[in-house]
Amino acid sequence: MLSAGLPQGTVPKLERPGPLRERVYEALLELITTRALRPGQHLVESELAGHLGVSRQPVREALQRLNTEGWVDLRPAQGAFVHEPTESEADQLLSVRTLLEAEAARLAAANSGKAGIEALETLCAKGEQAVADDDVDLAVATNAEFHAKVMELAGNLVLAELAGQVDRRVRWYYTPVARQRGRQSWIEHRELIAAISARDEKRATEIMRAHTEHTRTTYHQREQP
Repeated sequence: MLSAGLPQGTVPKLERPGPLRERVYEALLELITTRALRPGQHLVESELAGHLGVSRQPVREALQRLNTEGWVDLRPAQGAFVHEPTESEADQLLSVRTLLEAEAARLAAANSGKAGIEALETLCAKGEQAVADDDVDLAVATNAEFHAKVMELAGNLVLAELAGQVDRRVRWYYTPVARQRGRQSWIEHRELIAAISARDEKRATEIMRAHTEHTRTTYHQREQP
């Protein structure tokens, strides 16, 4: 079994056009975010290069960048490993997320029109179906889309930029609890849509704050692999 531990067919070969260095970085970051590459997993340059269909150089550069950003730990004489987040790291980031998302919900309630509400309802239906199908990857991706749409509807570019900086890590922490949060998460999304549709800023803020806090609590109470 390869140290990289990727199932056959998980990673498509990268096409050559475009900045290869950036594409390798994005591919590895996505694999880490979705936990196809698990926290603590040993990352072997040659094996990752083989999976991605590239030389070892862009993989090495990507791992160095991921190390700088805190996604990968480079250990002397041992190699590269996917970072294992501490409970404190997760708690701090998810707490910040609550602040950002609660304000986004308030602004969305103040600013959203019919098209925005319909977009949220479409995403919610997609997420509910993913849960019904037990498609965790799709549920996680759709959850991120839903929250990004709320942020977009808020209409505050600075807030959106700050949220974008933590989006990947939110997905990283949400993935292991997505099945546990399951249907309840989308019930809370429905409640949020109703508050935004009613232009009830106070209610939207309260619902989003409670919603994100539920995720934070669930993360800390999750079953360890």
